[in-house]
Formats: sequence, structure tokens, C-alpha cells
Amino acid sequence: MALDLERKKVIVGEVATAAQEAQSAIACEYAGLSVVRMTALRAAARKQDVYLRVVRNTLARRALEGTRFECMSERLVGPLVLAFSKDDAGAAARVIDEYARTNEKLVVKLVSFGGKLLEPDALKSLAHLPTREQALAMLMGVMKAPISKLVRTLAEPYAGLARVLAAVRDQKQAA
Repeated sequence: MALDLERKKVIVGEVATAAQEAQSAIACEYAGLSVVRMTALRAAARKQDVYLRVVRNTLARRALEGTRFECMSERLVGPLVLAFSKDDAGAAARVIDEYARTNEKLVVKLVSFGGKLLEPDALKSLAHLPTREQALAMLMGVMKAPISKLVRTLAEPYAGLARVLAAVRDQKQAA
């Protein structure tokens, strides 16, 4: 189906907006995926707040101009689906990685993170990045550890004294 100029401008604008707001981008070849499987992929992406779009490569190149994902432009070849992670850098990678495990026809071609083009193998590393909530929890654990250790160290003499007194009490009761 041929697209008129206005529709092309709308598509380029949508993809450009998604690319501007995104932290990571992934391009996958989807040739051979059925409509049902593609719909399932879109639903999984929607749940994770991942922008997923099949777009012509020429329109994608125009949309990626001036964004941190411009490095992908030269390698956009063949039928590709673009996935952009907005808030969580690893969200698109997790969706694509999980889906690619069960669907061998979904092949990762390009991975971009932080304005750099990575090897397709980097998808696994990107997929294992912690979510924002997990990262904050880990940070809080690291920040809390020295304080907890200090409190335990300061409380130890009193706890030791309490144990000694309890042992003396038990000894006297046994005698």
C-alpha cells in the first residue's frame, strides 16, 4: 500500500519522537513471523511501555536523523521492526530477548544504547540490566549497609554483656 506524503510525515514524526525520548533502540528482522505472533510481540511490548513499530527503512533513517540513534541509519536493511525503550533502558531488550527465545524468525540485527551501536550479542547484557526500581533498591542496600554495620558494632558490647549476664543467671539457676 502506497503512503501519501502527509502519512509519511506523520510516521516520521512519531518515530522521531519515540527516538528522542528513548534510552535504547533495537532493530529486528521479523520476516516469516505470522500476524498472530507479531500481535503477541506488540502486546508484550505495550505492557513494558516499549514503542514498537514496523516502518520503512527510508522513513526510519529520516526519523533517526539528529537523535542518538543516528548510528543505526546506515545498517537499516531489510524488513525491520524498531523497538525503543523509553523509561527503562533494558525494557525493549527484555521484550525482544524473551520473544526471540521462542521465535527463531525474530532475529536481532541492531542494538543501540547511549548513542553507540553495539553488537547484536549485547542484547543479552542489556536485557539483564536492572529496572529502575531494582537499581534503587540495590543502591539503598549499599547505602544502608555501613550504617547497619555501625549500629551492630556499637550495640555489640551491650549485647555481649547481656549474654554474659544471662549465662551467669542460668548457671545460678542450675546450681
